[in-house]
Amino acid sequence: MTKKYLLLVCFFLLTQLKAKADFNFNNNCIEAYKAILSLRLNEARLLIQKEKQQNPKNGIPVLLDNYIDYFSLLASENKGEYERLKDNKSSRLSALEDNDSNSPYYLFSQAEIYLQWSLLKAKFGDYVSSGFDAKKANSLLKENAQKYPGFLPNQKSLALVNVVFGSIPASFKSVTRFLGMTGNAQAGLKQLEELRTELTKTKYDFYNDEVVFFLCNINIDVLHNYNAYPKLITYLSGLENSSLLKVFLEGRIAAKTAHNDEAIAYLEARPKSNQYVSLPLINYILGSAKLNRMDSDAPAFLLDYVKEYKGVNYIKDAYLKMAYYYLLQNEGEKYNYYLKLAKSRGYTVDQKDKQALREANDVKPDIDLLKARFYFDGGYYSKALTLLTNKDVNSLKLLRDKTEYYYRLGRIYEKTDKVNDALLNYQRAVNLGKTTSYYYAANAALNMGLMCEQRKDYKRAANYYNEALAMKNHEYQDDIDNDSKAGLKRIGQ
Repeated sequence: MTKKYLLLVCFFLLTQLKAKADFNFNNNCIEAYKAILSLRLNEARLLIQKEKQQNPKNGIPVLLDNYIDYFSLLASENKGEYERLKDNKSSRLSALEDNDSNSPYYLFSQAEIYLQWSLLKAKFGDYVSSGFDAKKANSLLKENAQKYPGFLPNQKSLALVNVVFGSIPASFKSVTRFLGMTGNAQAGLKQLEELRTELTKTKYDFYNDEVVFFLCNINIDVLHNYNAYPKLITYLSGLENSSLLKVFLEGRIAAKTAHNDEAIAYLEARPKSNQYVSLPLINYILGSAKLNRMDSDAPAFLLDYVKEYKGVNYIKDAYLKMAYYYLLQNEGEKYNYYLKLAKSRGYTVDQKDKQALREANDVKPDIDLLKARFYFDGGYYSKALTLLTNKDVNSLKLLRDKTEYYYRLGRIYEKTDKVNDALLNYQRAVNLGKTTSYYYAANAALNMGLMCEQRKDYKRAANYYNEALAMKNHEYQDDIDNDSKAGLKRIGQ
């Protein structure tokens, strides 16, 4: 009897241990997740540690640890930190594989690890490895969807994979063909929109903030839906006011969509305490927005950015913007000082920095054109138009400046819905600059294609897209070519 009793006790203990190895997105985990999405990463770490002590077999903290790496690297863009942290992927996957295989979180959590590292690898230039991780995530998610069709978090990540493979530039299509993957960014966006509505009625509503985060980035960075500003700001209003991520997204979306005063107001009101992760990009966006408005403190924020930031993006651009500020203030000594820094510091990974280096090595810009450019970027269209219409184009000696003059006019007229004036000035920019190395002519042709496509004049749109593609060896070549090819694909050409 004693032996049988001991066997029963052992069996009971073993089954209890097995039962404890599970996935429980309980209150501790939800609060940690919310803290991560608010960028209060130290608070999240404490909550995760508490959960590990109370429920050491819970698999959700393993996933949340990965979220912390993901958002900390998005915030810092620090390549050294990326190299140090990326080895965490394999150990976390191993930990998750030993957990409860009968939970909908079992395959999902592994897919999330693969997907988050796929996005990070792409950000840091490891494109092939990123593609393999995205493919693995997709495979796990599809298997999980078959097993648990009602598991809503799965839809979030499947939609994101759809966007990832649907937005890969034409120059990387060989990678997607090799991986045997396809996607549709617009379809992925629609899936996320539908999911956002559906989540509010379910126990998974805590995923709302992450869905909104992706909706903001996809609309602005992937699909360039700059008219989505009112909708996205409404989505963001549902996030907690103490969220640094909320304020950052509000400011960034406002800045990207030429709501310059709103961008400054959002970012100046950001929460400031050491409980939040450092987010240097806020200073870059704020300094750029203040430059668009010609505020006197613009250089201070740009300088803070280059001092605090440990990544590789926008350093040259920040120095060039400081130089331009002082050029507009007629402070030649400071202009030359920061111009030299734009040439000698930073990197040329991002297109903005490549462009900044080209401009720094080029002839000094015309003051009125430079002012008009910043006013336009801020959405101050009437100020930009007044500057240009009061200027005689024949006073400009350089072909570069004449081409830019008509290009800027085209941009202003397009944004103010003066279609014929926009097309006229864009065409003048094309005629003047199509053989130059500047982007004005090619982008003018692209914009004419987009305008005609919106009006369902597909024949003219195709002509303009092909005209943009015919121009070679100019700035932003890859971006303009990719957008032109995407336009042709949309209209069936």
